[in-house]
Amino acid sequence: MDSLEDTGNIGGEKQMKDINLTEGPIFKKLIFFSLPMIAGNLLQQIYNLIDTLIVGKCIGFGALASVGSAYTLMIFITSIIIGLCMGSGAFFAADYGVADEGRLREDIRLSFWFILSVSAAIYLVIYPGMQFILNILQTPYELMEMTREYVAVVFIGIIFLFLYNFFSYLLRAMGNSVVPLIFLAVSSVMNIVLDLVFVMGVGMGVGGAAWATVIAQAVAGIGITVYSWGKLPLLGSHRKGAGWNPQRLKEIILNDLATGIQQSVMNFGILMIQGLVNSFGVVIMAAFAAAVKIDTIAYMPAQEFGNAYSLFVSQNHGAQKTERIRRGTRISIVTSAVFCVIISCLIFLSAGNLMQLFVDARETGILAEGVRYLRIEGAMYVGIGMLFLWYGYFRGISKPHISLLLTIISLGTRVLLSYTLAPHTSLGVVAIWCSIPIGWFLADVVGVLLYRKMLQMNFRCVRNDEKRNPP
Repeated sequence: MDSLEDTGNIGGEKQMKDINLTEGPIFKKLIFFSLPMIAGNLLQQIYNLIDTLIVGKCIGFGALASVGSAYTLMIFITSIIIGLCMGSGAFFAADYGVADEGRLREDIRLSFWFILSVSAAIYLVIYPGMQFILNILQTPYELMEMTREYVAVVFIGIIFLFLYNFFSYLLRAMGNSVVPLIFLAVSSVMNIVLDLVFVMGVGMGVGGAAWATVIAQAVAGIGITVYSWGKLPLLGSHRKGAGWNPQRLKEIILNDLATGIQQSVMNFGILMIQGLVNSFGVVIMAAFAAAVKIDTIAYMPAQEFGNAYSLFVSQNHGAQKTERIRRGTRISIVTSAVFCVIISCLIFLSAGNLMQLFVDARETGILAEGVRYLRIEGAMYVGIGMLFLWYGYFRGISKPHISLLLTIISLGTRVLLSYTLAPHTSLGVVAIWCSIPIGWFLADVVGVLLYRKMLQMNFRCVRNDEKRNPP
């Protein structure tokens, strides 16, 4: 085993921005580690908001509905790749926590080629069938051409999305959440500038918005790849006889697939909801597209805090610091809950003003439905805040299949209630909006029960060890 005496020293070069999550004050380190991740996602969401604003105001609400529907589809497809990178990130963090550079180098190599192969397969299999998928999603005929134009261009950026996320999760696993933020910031600013040029200046329509996204993704993906290869010597080091370890590759594939499936199931459920929303017409589609953008930004800090907490768990799981994980879990639950309650109050009170950022005041039907969505679903953010923590915990202790189970419970409940009640009762789309928090809380209950069960099992194991090996 190639041991690292200092977990901030990777491949012989000190990474000054790295944060070692296995020691020191938990709350302070979690906050400082998560802030760049939150800032990065916030930049991305701000871009999405501005993109929605430009499309909605400059092209029309039909284009807004079209891009919103396409965005949901692309989120589902790319969530598979992001989930795989996230799964590998847990392995990288555990290797880093136990200070095993040899294992870390091997995991990076195996994970890179596996996820790259999956990314290529997704492109080759799904891209030719895009028209069929849009038909399945009940995309209205009048929006089909715009939606297809947007998706056809954005799909080109899958390879760049893979590169950015792979190296982002690698750097974050080693405690560096600042560098991914820098590249994402550059990408987001470029995206906004290109949106203004292509859509407002040149008049390229939704195709211009799509090309702006792809170019910005290329800058972020290629940029962070070059940076990582230049700053992390272990990426360029090759040992004699280093080949493919079939057993380790199998472990990585099973772990990554579980996380990838969890992320894709989450977004597949959302995609199914998008299909049901589409069946209610363009007004509901446009309201949903705008409200979801607001919604995503509102609970995004809780999501990224959950991702930071997951890497905290992974590093300490690798270092076998069980009690530190327990303390970190209690701190994280309180932090996330307080934040989510505050944000829910703000969203409830300002829903109308937020919707008017994207929709003209004369579109009263769209505004009213968007406000209703935000006041029903947005009042319950504490449910999804807790769920992000449970996802992170089970992923961090190398049990991503439990995160998958929680996702199935949450999304399954949402889809079942929506498709049962929305088309067949007087509730209509309100049933869709109400089903979302119901699914969150059911999954949270199961997460708490499984967490408590694991604590009891760990306690019994410690007691048995003490009996066998008395001090």
